[in-house]
Parts: sequence; structure tokens; C-alpha cells
Amino acid sequence: MRALLILGPTASGKSALAMAIARTRPVEIVSVDSAQVYRGLDIGTAKPSAADREAVPHHLIDIRDPAEPYSAAQFVADAVPLIDAINARGRLPLLVGGTMLYARALLWPFDELPTADPAIRARLAREAASDGLAALHRRLAALDPASAARIGSGDPQRIQRALEVIEITGRPLSSLHSQCAPREPDPSLPILSLEPSDRSALHRRIAQRFDRMLAEGLLDEVRGLRARPDLHPDLPALRSVGYRQAWACLDALDRGAPRAEAMGRLREAGIAATRQLAKRQLTWLRGLPV
Repeated sequence: MRALLILGPTASGKSALAMAIARTRPVEIVSVDSAQVYRGLDIGTAKPSAADREAVPHHLIDIRDPAEPYSAAQFVADAVPLIDAINARGRLPLLVGGTMLYARALLWPFDELPTADPAIRARLAREAASDGLAALHRRLAALDPASAARIGSGDPQRIQRALEVIEITGRPLSSLHSQCAPREPDPSLPILSLEPSDRSALHRRIAQRFDRMLAEGLLDEVRGLRARPDLHPDLPALRSVGYRQAWACLDALDRGAPRAEAMGRLREAGIAATRQLAKRQLTWLRGLPV
């Protein structure tokens, strides 16, 4: 076994399990989280505590500025040598997280995708704001039915990315993926999948976690990011669940919305978005070969 992947929906207990394993054998943890790579995104990404990071080596956390891009291909380029180096130290790499695109890229590589085009992304974001996300999803369905069927109509980041790839390459995103995945995952990279059977219990944990993030200062964290002139809500880092909703809350407060009303909407939107994310994560996990 080269590494163990611990995958699961948000709030399913992945990090706690990884730390429990670390108490029984020599391991190092590699984050499989597209938001934890960014410096300054701490509360809303539930980064490991300073104590946990001191007790067990953690990797691929705080390696990018929020203004910088990071992709699944870059994750694989970073993770593969880390796995080899951790193995060479006589330790087991635990790859822990919920960014299923990163896990897929590691397990079943796909063709290299083009880098982001800021101008195209900004225009698509404006079109989503003016015409509605449903209109962009319908456009994607016409151009790339396979990707549209796989990407939910409420997932702005992936819809816009798929349309961006089509504009840059002239080819559907689905055609750039490998033709097929192997029937079984690489046996040297086994997957431990945390799939809660009680959806209502998972929803309670999601709500409790989001409330804890608010109590710990998520809004102040986003306020600090928002003060930077080079950051804006269309950046991938700031489209992460929780950050997108907190940015919108601050916009509403700037427009004079009552604080209690704005905070109530933030809580409702943040929990709903997190539930949607968990649903997508579970769908992906349940589609894994067994």
C-alpha cells in the first residue's frame, strides 16, 4: 500500500479519523482539499489545528495565495512526489479530504486541461449574474451533454469551468477526460470512504460546523480577504462554500441590510450550500468501483 485515501463528504469526520490512525502508526497527512491549499482561508476550510499540525506532518496546506490558481493537475504533480517521499521515510501517506476531482485525477488521470483564462471567467460570471445560472447550464447541455449531466445545475464553478474549456479548446470537457476509468482502483491506493447512512445526522453536523465557523469569526476572516484589492468573489478560492456566502453577506451589510437579517441569510445559505456539496461528494463516492 503506497497510500491510504480517506475520502468523504464534508463534516463526516475524515480529519478526526486520520488523527486517530496517526496515534497508532507512523503517518503523514496529505490534504485533498481545494480550499485548504490557500493561505488565509482558515476558519471556513476547517484547517487542522496548530496542535494537530505540530503532532503530525501535514502537506498541501497553505501553499497558494488566494489570488493564485491551483488545479487538479497541479495537485497530482504535488501529491505523487510527496507520496514517494513519505514512503521513503518509512511512513504511510494518508490522503484526506473531500475534493473528489483531485482524488479522481490521482486515481484515474485525465488529459491535461487548459489553464484558466481570467477574461473568460469574468465574462461567464457576469453572464451568470445577468442571465441566471440555469441559462449557462442549458448552454453547457447543448455543447457538452455528458458534462452537463454530470455537473449539477446549481454548481457555478464547474459549469463555468466546463464552458471555459470549450471556449479555449473548442472541444467538450468530457472529450478531454480519459476514455474510461479502470474497473478497479489502483490496489496500491486503497480508499476508505466515509459515507454516513443517516443523512439527517450528517445535516445536523453540517449545521453545527457552520455555526461553529461563524462563532469563530468566519465573517471577519472574509472581511480581511475582501479588503485586499486584488481579490474578488469570482476567484476559485473565494467561490468555496462558506466564503461565497460570507462575501455576499458583507455586500448586503454594505448596502445597509439589517445585521440580524444578513446574518440569518448567511447561515441559511451557507448550510444549504454545504449540504449540496455533501450530496455531490456522496454521489461521487457511491459511484466508485468496488
